[in-house]
Amino acid sequence: MASVTGSALSFARPVKAVNTSSLSFSTARKGDAFLRLHPVPKRFAICCAAKRDTVDKVCEIVKKQLAVPEGTEVCGASKFSDLGADSLDTVEIVMGLEEEFGISVEESSAQSIATVEDAAELIDKLVDAK
Repeated sequence: MASVTGSALSFARPVKAVNTSSLSFSTARKGDAFLRLHPVPKRFAICCAAKRDTVDKVCEIVKKQLAVPEGTEVCGASKFSDLGADSLDTVEIVMGLEEEFGISVEESSAQSIATVEDAAELIDKLVDAK
């Protein structure tokens, strides 16, 4: 590994931020230094506890209930409030979910639902308990 002397580091072109965890530094010849960024594959991924088909059904119900514009992405991490839902809309979403899945959601459980994923996890739990 080469030692670095000097007080400044400059680049000929602007450097784009890269999501990396590995960095190497080398010198080709005296006075020239090269900085290489190596992308590192993800070591873990966040996955949801709910079944994929449940999340998809919840997404469709939420899109329909909130009249989400075409092209707006609704996924497990989508918050109802970010999609424009108020408390009445959330109650109507829960009612639609109860009807679709043939379940009954208690009021205390319904108040804890903030995202599509929250709703899908609760639905899977209630369907399994049935």
